[in-house]
Amino acid sequence: MDAALREEIEGLAALGTPALKAKYVEAFGERSRSGNAAFLRKRIAWRLQARAMGGLSDRARRRAEELADEADLRVRAPGPSRRRRSSGAPRDGRADASRPRRDPRLPPVGELLVREFRGMAVAVRVLDDGFEYQGRRYASLSTIACEAAGTRWNGYRFFELA
Repeated sequence: MDAALREEIEGLAALGTPALKAKYVEAFGERSRSGNAAFLRKRIAWRLQARAMGGLSDRARRRAEELADEADLRVRAPGPSRRRRSSGAPRDGRADASRPRRDPRLPPVGELLVREFRGMAVAVRVLDDGFEYQGRRYASLSTIACEAAGTRWNGYRFFELA
């Protein structure tokens, strides 16, 4: 690593979060979703090094994509900078990776979760795309737990699924 690059990376330590966010936009061309200064420093330093010394080789990038396709990863929707496949169908016939997997802690669809809380029975039906509580649909067990208890709860803990 040359001295100028090393100096620029070491200079990141003196920058505050707002300056790091601005530097992140310069480096990546998009705003960071993180406000964590340590994370921003690492990402910016990596980008500076990649520009100066070259990023991943095509072979390494292809291998990383192969490994990611085979791995059981948490999935989020692609952002504007991610490449999409030309065909909407997955390459190997597996379930569409853009659809998140169902949480294994949840019981089967249609089952009723019941919790006795402060003398009151809280009954929630598990749906394919969320939950039903007192005739209303919810996307999150935590929202239901909060409504039933009057305070914030982790939904899985409240219903003793965690």
